[in-house]
Amino acid sequence: MELAKLKLVFFFSLACLIPRLSANIAKFDDVWRRRAEEAMEATLQAYHPDPLSVTNDFNLIVHNSSEDKTSTRRGLFKTRISHRREGGPCKATNPIDRCWRCKEDWAKNRQRLAKCVKGFGCNTTGGEGGPIYVVTDCSDDNLVDPKPGTLRHAVLQNGPLWIIFANDMNIRLNQELIMTSDKTIDGRGADVHIAFGAGITIQYVKNVIIHGIHIHHIVPASGGTIRDSQDHIGLRTASDGDGISIFGSCNIWLDHLSMSQCQDGLIDAIQGSTAITISNCHFTKHNDVILLGASDAYSPDSLMQVTIAFNHFGQGLIQRMPRCRLGFFHVVNNDYTHWQMYAIGGSKNPTIISQGNRFIAPDDNKAKSVTNRNYASVDEWKHWLWRSEEDLFMNGAYFNTSGDINAKLNFPRRELIKAKSGTRANRLTRYAGALYCKIGEKC
Repeated sequence: MELAKLKLVFFFSLACLIPRLSANIAKFDDVWRRRAEEAMEATLQAYHPDPLSVTNDFNLIVHNSSEDKTSTRRGLFKTRISHRREGGPCKATNPIDRCWRCKEDWAKNRQRLAKCVKGFGCNTTGGEGGPIYVVTDCSDDNLVDPKPGTLRHAVLQNGPLWIIFANDMNIRLNQELIMTSDKTIDGRGADVHIAFGAGITIQYVKNVIIHGIHIHHIVPASGGTIRDSQDHIGLRTASDGDGISIFGSCNIWLDHLSMSQCQDGLIDAIQGSTAITISNCHFTKHNDVILLGASDAYSPDSLMQVTIAFNHFGQGLIQRMPRCRLGFFHVVNNDYTHWQMYAIGGSKNPTIISQGNRFIAPDDNKAKSVTNRNYASVDEWKHWLWRSEEDLFMNGAYFNTSGDINAKLNFPRRELIKAKSGTRANRLTRYAGALYCKIGEKC
């Protein structure tokens, strides 16, 4: 019944909003209209009617996973990068990594990675079952008929595809890279940077994995005529300069990304996108880090369900880690070592469950609060469910909880397992960011 009501709400909203919320689509033709309708059907299927059960399934996995006995002290970022480059014992410190890392044969069975996602994006398959596509050319010169061997040519192919890189690459995208469904971009085994050009667009598609690459210095692009699938060419308006833009899409997993210094957001997920996991990423040097929901008026964003886990929010960050609207957001076992304004914000009654994170506040006494309710009075936000459990607060950090934090949860007692304590967040996130994996060696 709930899904039926949401479906009616969406299609009414779609009819009203498509003309003005078309995400860089200059001409919303029959192809894009069909994609929008198919994407929303996928979103409704991906939406979980009891999101609290998903958070506790995730917590059960984290709780039951064994941990190594490494020090909980976090070294400098430079030291961490050097450690990965120079080798040393392989240590997988969280259950997502433990699924695939520290196996010498990882490159022989790359698609094992698709079995490792946890949280709301747990059904994401990416390019699993499809052939391997090797990117051999870092150019991006032809937007209408991309050259075979380029990343743009790879992401436009029909059907599932597992995309890897022949060697280290710096790719400057002349226009936004428009993904199609059932694709994995797998940077393991190469040092891959998408930088100094346009970013990645995941629009009205499903089943996308992006893993193990650097995305930084992304700038707006002018738009124009761009191939957006193997069978369609469309006219696009200017892009915003987001690192990764997720629009009306579901079953998305972003893992082990190093992201910084984009013109707009590092990651934006809007327009009813759902079933998303953002994990093991390292974010630095940016203002608006993660935006989840772009409009208070867009009611289908109530379908949005996102897990943010094992990420390191590092140097030079200001706000939005994440900034949420309407949906359900599980923020678990992340390490927040830097912010200037606030860490987690929201408006329009989002549900935010914060568990086992470490929050180190800045020295500024005006920025000690982890949370920020945007554009809402106390009388309004006091009813929003924002819960903090087992979080570690340092240097004066504090979390303003709200809503019925003692509400009983409607799922089996055996699943009421909390995430690892915030005292372990730095260990769980120790290898956040793009890893330097060598084929034939443990990663």
